[in-house]
Amino acid sequence: MSADMPEIGKISPDIFREIIFPRLGAQSDTVLVGPQHGVDVGIAEIGGQAVSFTTDPVFIVPQYGWERAAWFAIHIIASDSATSGLKPKYLSIDLNLPMEMSKAELELMWEVMHRECLKMDINIITGHTARYEGCNYPMVGGATMIGVGGLDEYVSPRFAKAGDAVIITKGPAIEACGIFAALFPGRIAAEFGQELARRAEDIFYQMSVVEDAMTAVAVGVRDNGVTSMHDATECGIWGGLYEVAQAAGLGARIDKDRIVVAEGVPEICRLFGIDPYAAISEGSLIITCRACKAGEIVAALAGKGIAASVVGELTPADKGMVLVEQGQEKQLVHPIVDPFWRAFYDAAAQGDV
Repeated sequence: MSADMPEIGKISPDIFREIIFPRLGAQSDTVLVGPQHGVDVGIAEIGGQAVSFTTDPVFIVPQYGWERAAWFAIHIIASDSATSGLKPKYLSIDLNLPMEMSKAELELMWEVMHRECLKMDINIITGHTARYEGCNYPMVGGATMIGVGGLDEYVSPRFAKAGDAVIITKGPAIEACGIFAALFPGRIAAEFGQELARRAEDIFYQMSVVEDAMTAVAVGVRDNGVTSMHDATECGIWGGLYEVAQAAGLGARIDKDRIVVAEGVPEICRLFGIDPYAAISEGSLIITCRACKAGEIVAALAGKGIAASVVGELTPADKGMVLVEQGQEKQLVHPIVDPFWRAFYDAAAQGDV
């Protein structure tokens, strides 16, 4: 593909380094964590506190059903914010709504967003709301979420060290399977039965890492626990692990057989022809932590009903990215292209059954 026709989705690390990273406006010593590929938040010191910032599209897919679509839109943003280790607190939101959106649809969407912010104690403090020609689903605006905490409370890949344990919550393809289950329940039921299709639809509401992240950092941070967190979105667990190690300037050794797998995920991924470990997985949190705290963090997550396991460790950079599967070692590489999107568009073209 030519240089002026990039792949759909997030820009590549090369484009980020070439175009974005060298042009970041004014410099300030108050910036604690700046833009970095594979890091979901920026953090600045303001008034003696650590303040995190994360920005995402407002992603609304009416086909999910308005309640599910609005829930997902808020939790995408809140999940990125929570990976800082700081509690999400304030939301600034811009809604550029399609002309075909009705007042009733807006009211239902906003009611769910309000309700989820209430649950997470997030204040909506400003925004912009309008309808415009040329605005289309699913990208109907953008939002910035702000977290606040002590200067000793945030986490970042710079705190990670060789020897840190790697924990993964929920397992692979949570988002891919949650979306497939929501949009194609008939196809899943026809292949695997109504019971599995019904249980699979519950995966949709696992597409958030807010509780995962807040539970993990409650154990401790930096030398007392969690050192970094990253939710496995584009390119799934393999992409997320690669990005965490790269951001930390380290390598990793990961045992695939130790990664938890949610019920229904292997079947759904097989039905739609995708590799679950390379597929988009909002809801799967990658945590690095001091090895002595790993067991306590996994136990705390289990206490909240969140499945998680220690799957490996960070290593010196010269050890590279190693994946162990059934006792055999091979190189862990970034998938580059997420298989979910092609499978999703192919499935959508066929309709449900």
